[in-house]
Amino acid sequence: MSADPKDAPPPLPEPLRVPVADSHTHLDMQSGTVEEGLRKAAAVGVTTVVQVGCDVKGSRWAAETAAAHANVHAAVALHPNEAPRIVHGDPDGWSRQGARPAGGDAALDEALAEIERLAALPHVKAVGETGLDYFRTGPEGMAAQERSFRAHIEIAKRQGKALVIHDREAHADVLRVLREEGAPERTVFHCYSGDADMAKECAEAGYFMSFAGNVTFKNAQHLRDALAVAPLELVLVETDAPFLTPAPYRGRPNAPYLIPVTVRAMAAVRGIGEDAMAEALGANTARAFDY
Repeated sequence: MSADPKDAPPPLPEPLRVPVADSHTHLDMQSGTVEEGLRKAAAVGVTTVVQVGCDVKGSRWAAETAAAHANVHAAVALHPNEAPRIVHGDPDGWSRQGARPAGGDAALDEALAEIERLAALPHVKAVGETGLDYFRTGPEGMAAQERSFRAHIEIAKRQGKALVIHDREAHADVLRVLREEGAPERTVFHCYSGDADMAKECAEAGYFMSFAGNVTFKNAQHLRDALAVAPLELVLVETDAPFLTPAPYRGRPNAPYLIPVTVRAMAAVRGIGEDAMAEALGANTARAFDY
């Protein structure tokens, strides 16, 4: 019997003529080896990837993977949903670490110290993904999230690294905390999810906006509107793979090699050629992550 096409990886898209970077991916959650993933990506013009950690274990893995591959850069952090799990425990064990007891603020401080140690490494280019996520975390977890977010901002500034933001249903509070703390010199909104008005606000502050495969979804007109008004020099592209596979492959496993699908959709929204789009994206990602 043939594999269910829903689970089958989408075919390789037509290669880009101008190389680009996947500014946000999770190779540790994708099938196949890192080498295979990087080979497939390079074959279609995706020559660089930023591997993003979401917890201490994943951040260590990101740093090691970046150390082993010249075209992989690492970002290290505790995901916004990870902070409350460390502080309040995770009895159901739905995170990748399984069930955990409550560790309180001391455990969060310990995890943050490890993130800072990793952030100091030369092949770690960013602190993230950090921020706020009100989709999964109730009021009881918000204080831990915000404390963790503020700490990550300070780490990024101390280490001179980019800050990668995860903002889910928390736009106003994310922008408020960045204003209160003072954002690092280079700040990236990963999987940008705001509207055109927020894009103007981000542009004024000089924040990069990274668009993922969901910019191709039918119900995502607000993302296309945001992309249309964002200054071209502040726009990045990402997969967030294995999540957010672009149309027409929505629901199937995502990987860095599918970046060209999103790049072409972004070029269409901007009304520019794909080469011009790819050129801007390649230069912007190198500037955002300082590589």
